[in-house]
Amino acid sequence: MTRVLQVLSAARVWTLKDGTEHPTGFWAEEFVVPYTRFTEAGWEVTLATPGGEQPVVDHLSLGIRGGVLPPRAKELRTELDRLAPVLAKPANFSERDPDDFDVVFYSGGHGPMEDLAVDETSGAVLTKRLARGQPFLSLAL
Repeated sequence: MTRVLQVLSAARVWTLKDGTEHPTGFWAEEFVVPYTRFTEAGWEVTLATPGGEQPVVDHLSLGIRGGVLPPRAKELRTELDRLAPVLAKPANFSERDPDDFDVVFYSGGHGPMEDLAVDETSGAVLTKRLARGQPFLSLAL
């Protein structure tokens, strides 16, 4: 069975250069679609965040301002509700051995720029997998 480590941001704000903080989190569709496809394919998915903190959805990703039309936003909200138990208890990213997984997948959004972009574990995982030619994926829909 294919094993996937799906990494999500646990950031709740995105701090700009001027110090302004904007609410953020993971981008709904960039979590829901891959997670659903992986599990529908029979793959085993482990969700992980820095520190094992519960991730939050970026509400911009569920509205017109984020380019999401109301019918799709409703579908995403339904899926997020269904996946709430998965999101409630993510693994601690730094306590997972990426060598135990066939694929490491990073879900996108603005949140990763706040935490994953500077996370030592994330940097080490990406560097190691690239050096070995092992797959890791990131998605920007």
